[in-house]
Amino acid sequence: MLDLGCGAGRHAFEALRRGAQVAALDTDEGELRQVSAMFAAMREAGEVPAAAAARAVAGDATAMPFPDGCFDRVIAAEVLEHIPADQAAMDEIARVLRPGGLAAVTVPSWLPERVCWRLSDDYHNVPGGHVRIFTRPELTAKLARAGLQVAGQHHAHALHSPYWWLKCAVGVRDDDHPLARAYHRLLVWDIMKKPALTRLADRALNPLIGKSLVVYAAKAELSWSRTPDRPQHAPARPQPQAPGQAHAIA
Repeated sequence: MLDLGCGAGRHAFEALRRGAQVAALDTDEGELRQVSAMFAAMREAGEVPAAAAARAVAGDATAMPFPDGCFDRVIAAEVLEHIPADQAAMDEIARVLRPGGLAAVTVPSWLPERVCWRLSDDYHNVPGGHVRIFTRPELTAKLARAGLQVAGQHHAHALHSPYWWLKCAVGVRDDDHPLARAYHRLLVWDIMKKPALTRLADRALNPLIGKSLVVYAAKAELSWSRTPDRPQHAPARPQPQAPGQAHAIA
């Protein structure tokens, strides 16, 4: 499994606990050192199944240092909105997936993200910040252009949207504002305790203000012609764009 733009590594850590062979890719070598240290600490603590393994890899999402078809699963969580050459990154996701493999891609949902951009320039005008707001048709079309078949989609984390609107209103960098601190405590409590009331509210509000759009996309299985020595890929994947300079991944 590939955790693309792993950041602090939370998806990679959970996959490792569940027994996966994990590669965590990012451009931030400082974060990658911390991710590597956590991999080692998890193994020492007995949290890693014997057959599981993990490594942290420095690399660019638009020119990944992996061979074709080497991953069963790819997670790209809140990554593509940071990358100017997003189509090149999606082409690379398709390239490194094996035929029949599945990608889980998340980006900020259009409406909550639009509100954040309206409330605060500081929310996105930062080095490595968000460079676009995806619509669902745009994201699914670009995934299809890369050769991936959309298999499902939904919205998630509705209760997080008001937190970011509040942060944008009072100051994105003002972590000490009493309203922002109070809402943050509420979110932590919700994550840790998972009370039925907030879970119900989150599910009800997700279609309207879910902070993230989640799309699942599959790479087509190999198809074979009547002559066994002539394998055909269906559908053919467009060639990746020429890789440019390294792009920040959060």
